[in-house]
Amino acid sequence: MSKEQAKSRDERFGEPSEQWKEYQGSPTGTDLTECQSWRQEAAFRMLNNNLDPEVAERPEDLVVYGGTGRAARSWDAYDAILDELRNLDDDETLLVQSGKPVGKFPTHERAPRVLIANSNLVGHWDDWEHFHELEAEGKIMYGQMTAGSWAYIGTQGIIQGTYETLAELARQHYDSDLAGKLVVTGGLGGMSGAQPLAVTMNHGVCIAAEVQPDRIERRVETDYLMDYADSLDEALENAKDALEVGEPYSVGVEMNIADMLEELLERGEIPDIVTDQTSAHDELEGYYPSGYTAAEADELRDEDPEKYVEESLDTMERHVQAILDLQDEGAIAFEYGNNIRGQVKNHRGMENAFDFPGFVPAYIRPMFCRGRGPFRWAALSGDPEDIYRTDEAIRELFPENESLMRWIDLAQEQVSFQGLPSRVCWLGYETNEEGITERARFALKINELVASGEVSAPVVVTRDHLDAGSVASPNRETEAMQDGTDAVADWPILNALVNTAAGADIVSVHDGGGVGIGNSLHSNNHVVLDGSDLAAKKARAVFTTDPGMGVIRHADAGYDDALDEATQSNVHIPMRDDQ
Repeated sequence: MSKEQAKSRDERFGEPSEQWKEYQGSPTGTDLTECQSWRQEAAFRMLNNNLDPEVAERPEDLVVYGGTGRAARSWDAYDAILDELRNLDDDETLLVQSGKPVGKFPTHERAPRVLIANSNLVGHWDDWEHFHELEAEGKIMYGQMTAGSWAYIGTQGIIQGTYETLAELARQHYDSDLAGKLVVTGGLGGMSGAQPLAVTMNHGVCIAAEVQPDRIERRVETDYLMDYADSLDEALENAKDALEVGEPYSVGVEMNIADMLEELLERGEIPDIVTDQTSAHDELEGYYPSGYTAAEADELRDEDPEKYVEESLDTMERHVQAILDLQDEGAIAFEYGNNIRGQVKNHRGMENAFDFPGFVPAYIRPMFCRGRGPFRWAALSGDPEDIYRTDEAIRELFPENESLMRWIDLAQEQVSFQGLPSRVCWLGYETNEEGITERARFALKINELVASGEVSAPVVVTRDHLDAGSVASPNRETEAMQDGTDAVADWPILNALVNTAAGADIVSVHDGGGVGIGNSLHSNNHVVLDGSDLAAKKARAVFTTDPGMGVIRHADAGYDDALDEATQSNVHIPMRDDQ
């Protein structure tokens, strides 16, 4: 990237929209305030919720999380999207291309109200260099995963996925509990900030390195982190005290994670578990090189982006080597989906970078095989009581699921709402005697509660893109597929197409996600539960097709868990005898 392409933030983003300054988050309440009906109003509120200062990392720059993951391409585009949603009829569909509204067509009532495509490039040109050229010209934006699909709900959105990952690690290695175990990691941003709370929810101790002190402070303020240490010495001392008595504890330290890991090695302080969730997918605007404060690194990025990239990649190489060295010393190591291994293998020739696994093949894939994944919902009323009522609905529907019951208890006790009150839990395909999937049963129950007034306003149900059948990402979700189909991107495309056919209210397809341009393709959807019969029909369809994609994708790859789920839940798989 040239210096011209790496324009300052003021030049790239301009003065924030007057509308955004007025909203500072989502409109709330039980009545329509902006749009003609709730499906459009839901899109309007969710977009603004993404840019709530409580939710987004840099909302004044339209950046939601992950370094540069934006909700709209520019402030002019943001204003235009809001205008289009205000005027969108119930039989029209708005098209959004990389954060810019580009068209509106008559469709039909059951069709999506919004279709979104972000960051997608043709294969030969699908790399950061070409992307940055187009981005500098204002022709494309990086949508991350839930940023550009208007589905981000803050750090609370990733917390259960992180919790589930560590819970499975504990089941595999520590008799289902992290008590007395030390986890060392990097990153306390919008996504990575969930790590310390997920560790303490599993009764462990966490030390997290973060170069931006305001991020550490924010995680303490929002109860995702317990403590802020002035030095690694202080953090280690406090962590050891907690480990000795078996108490959960988490602390953030202002330092570069590569420096921290190397210092731990030098001291012979080997953690039980080492991972990382810095934004290493983006070596220019996501990751921070060693040897600089955050402010100094920001200045270097503007003045000499090429030097910044080289020093960033140099630090990543040290970072990965330190993880490998800690693994050799007995630590359990895994990459948490930021493509740092791919970065150093591709740019620094580190052939052994993948000698520690990614979190999906290590801990999550069996759940994906059964269509389980991060299901989330937001109360458009803005009333927390609506979420608490849906928590009770979860308890009523799935009382036999002890893990889920424990999660709801923990979430109510420890997870702070950000922006619109929201919740996330992992639900899957498994059908009941009527052939209705777990996700559909829950969505239909919420729709009934809205219709009866027990929930005061419509609820939007969506999910992370990191789901059972919505991603092709060879260095993350589809790493080490047993049939070698890691890079087959037909599956997320089919996911978007079938969910459009099923009637989702927003459908999106993105390139890049948390691993960087050219490294993944992924899709998402929203369904608005407004209490209507139409919402019920759409919910039943979408929450069959969506988790069902996880089952058929993994069944096609030959996974026994997926084939078993297909048998138990009557998922039709043509040519199954060939599996």
